[in-house]
Amino acid sequence: MMQSSNVLSLESVEERALSARSVMASLLLGRRPARASARDLVRWCDLFGISAGTARVALHRMTAAGELRRTGSAYELVGGLARRQREQEASLTPHRRRWNGTWRMAVVVGDARPAAVRADVRATLVRARFAEWREGVWIRPANLDTDEDPRCAWLDARPDDDPIELAAQLFAPDEWSDTAVSLVARLETATRDLRLDSWSAIAPAFLSGAAALRHIRADAQLPNALVPQPWPGPLLRARYVSYQRQFEAAARTWFRSA
Repeated sequence: MMQSSNVLSLESVEERALSARSVMASLLLGRRPARASARDLVRWCDLFGISAGTARVALHRMTAAGELRRTGSAYELVGGLARRQREQEASLTPHRRRWNGTWRMAVVVGDARPAAVRADVRATLVRARFAEWREGVWIRPANLDTDEDPRCAWLDARPDDDPIELAAQLFAPDEWSDTAVSLVARLETATRDLRLDSWSAIAPAFLSGAAALRHIRADAQLPNALVPQPWPGPLLRARYVSYQRQFEAAARTWFRSA
């Protein structure tokens, strides 16, 4: 089956995992509050082979782009990255409604809008876990509460297509499930390694955790009737929570060691 454009592959996560921006953003995305000193962020990048100069340039660019805000000697998430943190936290505790077979449809109106506006509408619908069924027509099972973008026309629908086949075409749940199973194993290994030797395990464990969290965020949260069983979503979330507790303890010790 061709991979759905709505599914973020594990390979794409790993390819971009070691940029200064993603290393610092992923650290802050996992923190509450989402804040760290410049010194700690630069030192954290060094753990992944990123030079201090490259890290400082990334900090400057992220601040200029409205992704970070400097408060005294610390940097904190703002803008799109702060929104992403809220979305990630929501994805760890999804609230799905009982599904009655209805699909929610969004029809993008106003073809004459500037390209930037059209791109923003598309990004908004993707974040809401909709998939593009036809050009300008986005759809998903109506089992989630959604903030409906006023730039679209909204309606309920019952497509003639077989719902399981339609979900497979739009969201590729089999592929999401396969990757989730592999990430469960990676998180279990990372959590065990952090317990046994936290300092040497912290960098590879961090990458495993970041990959798992991105995959959780990419879960379309489809009704149980439309996904293969057993569905690994709840197990992946549970393993991530266990990993995160162990990682936070290891990271606190590591940062205090300087």
